[in-house]
Amino acid sequence: MNAVTFQNLPVAVNAEGDARRTGVEVEFAGLGEGDAAHLMAEALKGRARRTDSHDWLVEGSVIGDIEVYLDAAWRKSEHAALREAGLRLGRDIIPVELVTEPLDRDGLTQLASACDVLRDAGAEGSGRGMLYGFGVHLNVEIAGEDAAGITRPLLAYALIEDWLRKAMPIDRSRRVLPWTAPYPTSGVKALAKAGPEAAPREVMEIYLKRMADRNHGLDMLPLFAFLDSAAVEKATGQAKALKARPAFHFRLPDCRIDEPDWSLSTEWDRWCLVERVAVDRGLLDRLADGWLDEHGLITLSRSGWAERCGSILASAGLTADRKAA
Repeated sequence: MNAVTFQNLPVAVNAEGDARRTGVEVEFAGLGEGDAAHLMAEALKGRARRTDSHDWLVEGSVIGDIEVYLDAAWRKSEHAALREAGLRLGRDIIPVELVTEPLDRDGLTQLASACDVLRDAGAEGSGRGMLYGFGVHLNVEIAGEDAAGITRPLLAYALIEDWLRKAMPIDRSRRVLPWTAPYPTSGVKALAKAGPEAAPREVMEIYLKRMADRNHGLDMLPLFAFLDSAAVEKATGQAKALKARPAFHFRLPDCRIDEPDWSLSTEWDRWCLVERVAVDRGLLDRLADGWLDEHGLITLSRSGWAERCGSILASAGLTADRKAA
């Protein structure tokens, strides 16, 4: 297993001074859930135990307990076409998903190495099928419950999302499926006008009014449910079903587990770039001003802002190939 490096978050600790942790969800095909659980148990020194017909638990591993199961989102999809395709094709499109406890950087490194074991055993990622659309979700603990910890990372992502999708494209299967829709222009405009110092309560109200959908590249509903479950329940009717947690639910990245040059650290770098923008107040202001200048009453194309955003980021030493100067 080849070790990889996970860079530090710009703000490495939470409000209590403890290292911020990240839960990880990885979707893939090519292996049954039982086989995947046993491989993870062997790689991470745990014990695989079946808990239901399609559910396994890897207990006592070096990175804690790991759930391994057929993805319930596909089995219970509200999208009729996907649900029917799932019934016809079954395991050909329903991924196995592994879900970890919140991990520190060392835990992320160990998980990345275990993913190499899954790849060697035949795990398949996003690019291996038109209906796969498999992703990696990072549940990154917030640094705090203030504007610096919540508003600025959300605003940073909203402002650079078009550029992220162009500079680091996700697989076509995930662009055509409904799981990772971009934020609507109206929502980004409201966030940009509110600005980096807006209170989390204010940006939560914007989000719940204009983009309260789980199927975004950055899903804020679990975090907002942690902050105010009643408000989320009133706006969406989903709070009771959410896993409320003090973490960003970053679900944009692909799972390319079958590709030898891919690693979880690749997707971690995407999020680190978002947070590097968030901590640079001058850069964040330039991006917000540029976004508002670029978008009039009607936005016909996102490509113009993606290019302009890339130029602004490059002037600050941030690019797709070199995340920080």
